[in-house]
Amino acid sequence: MEQRFAGKIVLVTGSAGGLGRGFATGFAREGAHLVLADVNMAGLQETQDELRAMGAQCSMHRVDLAVENDIEAFAADVSRLHPRLDVLINNAGLAYGEIAYGFEALGQEKWLHYFAVNTVAPLLLAQALRTPLSAGPGVIINQSSMASYLPGTAYGVTKAALNAMTYGMARSFANQGIRVNAIAPGLMETPANRAGIPPEHYDRIQSMQFLKLHGSATDIVALGLFLASDDARFITNEIVHCDAGHPFRGYRG
Repeated sequence: MEQRFAGKIVLVTGSAGGLGRGFATGFAREGAHLVLADVNMAGLQETQDELRAMGAQCSMHRVDLAVENDIEAFAADVSRLHPRLDVLINNAGLAYGEIAYGFEALGQEKWLHYFAVNTVAPLLLAQALRTPLSAGPGVIINQSSMASYLPGTAYGVTKAALNAMTYGMARSFANQGIRVNAIAPGLMETPANRAGIPPEHYDRIQSMQFLKLHGSATDIVALGLFLASDDARFITNEIVHCDAGHPFRGYRG
């Protein structure tokens, strides 16, 4: 297998499971040293055990992305341990439960919490890691969603705001040569999606795809690996869709 990230440091938030663990595994297979971050320590331990069983180097860190002090303390630890950071994957976020269905009945406290984790935390973490990212220069990838294009739920609104945040970050971080892009996945065949989306809703979403395929975490990871690599050195400020050509880029509303 190609080792595009041999000797490179890659930080993945939300890496206790799901797509975050998929990103960590994908980068580890290509030689990266992984910095794993999540609020779920049990899941982080499982991810770390799997990576070390592969022979990968990694470390794990608990961080609550809803708490600014947590973000700053975590970034300070990472900066001390790794003077250079090559890739930051802002994968962590809130996606299931009330955020995926609620809108007009949500109070200010919930809205601010959802924005804090899904929209503002990626910027705060990147800014706190600006020095090691500049040493690469590094690459930042934000995790958006097809739901950002017709944001009829709190989830969609936070991801639409993240798309706008990606533009602002790309413009701001370009001074240090840091590229910033986002990935907007479509419907992915994952246990979390199967459990969190009613079957009839899931089937309706999938039936709209141009390509009659089942998306998987592997598809998103492959795109992330490309965008983080030198093959994409001239790509920044993009929201890249990976949704089988879905014409209705928004489905949780």
